[in-house]
Amino acid sequence: MDSADLSYQAAEGLSKRIAEGVQALLACITNGGKVLVGGVGNAAFLAPLFVSYFWGPLERQRPELAALALTPTSPLASQVRALGLAGDVLLIFSAQAQAPEWLEAIEIAHDREMMVVGVTGPLGSDVSKRLLETDVHIAVTHERMMRVLESHLLVLHCLCDGVDAQLLGDLEVPE
Repeated sequence: MDSADLSYQAAEGLSKRIAEGVQALLACITNGGKVLVGGVGNAAFLAPLFVSYFWGPLERQRPELAALALTPTSPLASQVRALGLAGDVLLIFSAQAQAPEWLEAIEIAHDREMMVVGVTGPLGSDVSKRLLETDVHIAVTHERMMRVLESHLLVLHCLCDGVDAQLLGDLEVPE
């Protein structure tokens, strides 16, 4: 029940931020950039999942989209420094309130003129304090980690579906 309630609240409360995230991703890939995706802790599984959706069809055939999953076993800041270019997007998933792994990576992304889309847990997180007004912060404010991770998966699906809808038009669902 807790999960269903949060999904409903997330759909209602996060839709504007998700739409902003879709626009950031779309601007990046249509201008020849790439999306660097990473997750820390319990959210680490979301990075390769996002990339698999960008590389392959989600529900429809389309060309592969440029995305790379950052590995949680190497310093995230080093990976952003090595791979990030102006116009790229750093997409981060962090369900925890404190995410020190991301702080330097976010600064490097900003130094490289990259936009950051942060999908986080509670609003008071370290990540949210490092984001600029030009970045997108999609914060799921719930006290239970499992509910936050479930919502992050929903946000991931919405971001990918939104990009596909913008590139290919709305999906016609058979009656």
